[in-house]
Amino acid sequence: MKIEEVRSTNKTERIASHSHVKGLGLNDAGEADPVAAGFIGQEKAREAAGIAVDMIKMKKMAGRAILFAGAPGTGKTAIALGMAKELGPKVPFVPMVGSEVYSSEVKKVEILMENFRRAIGLRMKENKEVYEGEVIELTPEETENPLGGYGKTVAHVIIGLKTTKGTKQLKLDPSIYESITKEKVSVGDVIYIEANSGAVKRVGRSDSYATEYDLEAEEYVPLPKGDVHKKKEVVQDVTLHDLDVANARPQGGQDIFSMMNQVAKPKKTEITEKLRMEINKVVSKYIDQGVAELVPGVLFIDEVHMLDLECFTYLNRALESTLSPIVVFATNRGMCTIKGADIISPHGIPVDLLDRLLIIRTTPYSVEEMAQIVALRAKTESIEVEADALVALSAIGERATLRYAVQLLTPACIIAKTNGRGSISSGDIEEVDGLFYDAKSSAKLLAEHADRYIS
Repeated sequence: MKIEEVRSTNKTERIASHSHVKGLGLNDAGEADPVAAGFIGQEKAREAAGIAVDMIKMKKMAGRAILFAGAPGTGKTAIALGMAKELGPKVPFVPMVGSEVYSSEVKKVEILMENFRRAIGLRMKENKEVYEGEVIELTPEETENPLGGYGKTVAHVIIGLKTTKGTKQLKLDPSIYESITKEKVSVGDVIYIEANSGAVKRVGRSDSYATEYDLEAEEYVPLPKGDVHKKKEVVQDVTLHDLDVANARPQGGQDIFSMMNQVAKPKKTEITEKLRMEINKVVSKYIDQGVAELVPGVLFIDEVHMLDLECFTYLNRALESTLSPIVVFATNRGMCTIKGADIISPHGIPVDLLDRLLIIRTTPYSVEEMAQIVALRAKTESIEVEADALVALSAIGERATLRYAVQLLTPACIIAKTNGRGSISSGDIEEVDGLFYDAKSSAKLLAEHADRYIS
């Protein structure tokens, strides 16, 4: 009988191509450390991105745009993700690829506008009156049914709530009693009731009942502090796109036909410009009243050369609108034709849009930097690599590409395990490199044997 070790059931994060990026790796002076936060090299590009992050945090960069330009595999997407990590989870970061705009259902500019609105956050502050505490009494008072018959209806509900400071008895409307029964509230539960809407939320069971049973599928919570009746400031983060969708969806009637139509047609609909203008007015009013605060986020458009002239013209206007996020473009193209026109332009972007951009260049990595990046990736993927294997991989990276060298790690690890070793040696790298072709080797082979292929 084989006895195996039981593995932990803790959630493990999947390793993606940029899992090792934890930030931009800048010190307090804003200077890039050579090796920090999962980044190696690209110091100038990282420092420039750090200045952009500071401008975004100061809210002085709305409606401006940055372009990351560099050869394939020089870390453009990684720096953009590093910017997202530096900004934190409260600032919206919306990544998209240039080719996403081509849809058969929705116009190109509509998809662009949708992502623009997703990248603009709104922080709403609301003061709510709530009654919070442990239920010590729950008695529905019944009365004769006014419609006649033998049944009785609930006239009102008497509920007693207890906190660390004291107790309070409340007389509630029958409609709130329905919410209480839906939440399956019983004596000993900790609940809170919103005074404005009458919404009831069951938080959990009071921890004074924790020793009742040996096993129980209950979540125990401590007795609430303070008074039963309290005012809470609730901060809610939404994006302008969330507001657009909430107001654009037709509610329909209560009859069976309108209900069926709503189920049968989950088709994506365009949000009209008129609706957006109305939402902008309401948002501006909230900002003036101090109820809401605008949080301009980041829209990251990778492979921007895939957009056509129509999209670029639209971007010129969108960048100059009052509600606009910070737009970060990335491209690996040099001088090429703009899609949808016979105009050759730098990076495949029209000159009038390039004029509005701050351009950050990413430079190719040296052999030493490649060796460090491969070592970092191996550590992220929990693969042991010997020093001579790292030298071999960095040489392959220089001959072919860094991406190809990183991709050889996992196959080499499998070969090492097959041969009964725990770490990758230079022999494993040579064997894997012999099994697979990189793009340059494959192109060379095609050129040599062009007559054997259909072209």
